[in-house]
Amino acid sequence: MTRKKGRLSEEDRVLWGRVARTATPIKGKDYPQWPEAMEEVQPTNKPAEPHRTEPPQKTRRAPAPALQDPRHIDRPTHAKLARGRLEIAGRVDLHGMTQEEAHMLLISFLRRAYEADRRYVLVITGKGTSSRGEGILRRSVPRWFATSPFREIVGGYEEAARTHGGAGALYVRLRRRGPRK
Repeated sequence: MTRKKGRLSEEDRVLWGRVARTATPIKGKDYPQWPEAMEEVQPTNKPAEPHRTEPPQKTRRAPAPALQDPRHIDRPTHAKLARGRLEIAGRVDLHGMTQEEAHMLLISFLRRAYEADRRYVLVITGKGTSSRGEGILRRSVPRWFATSPFREIVGGYEEAARTHGGAGALYVRLRRRGPRK
């Protein structure tokens, strides 16, 4: 849009006139007088909006209930794990393993922890050295948790705090076992 500095286009003058009428003038001043012919001009790029005489009422809505994603660990629990207030009952390090080796070790580790009624464990995947900056295990382990052998055991997971490995580790919450027979 090219126009001379300090000059308003016809549409801008009409719009400014409407806005100026909604403001309370300074004591001793009056509203500027805009020619009535300008009021009839409609902006070409926007449809005309109805003029409001009173501000919209603010309504208070009740906050939506927080839906907890079952894959993730809630914030308070994550904070307790990070600060050491909740015990990490076991840890497994998958560094330097192939996906097949890591998958077998991880499922056996999680099954043993689940059978021993452990609640939280730490899975160290490493950050990886691929060109994209994210390792194969770091990407794969969360996907594995959604598959059948892990889904029955894993209740949730979340990236670990920096003190426990940060982006290269995961806190894993194991499901509680049903009543023993």
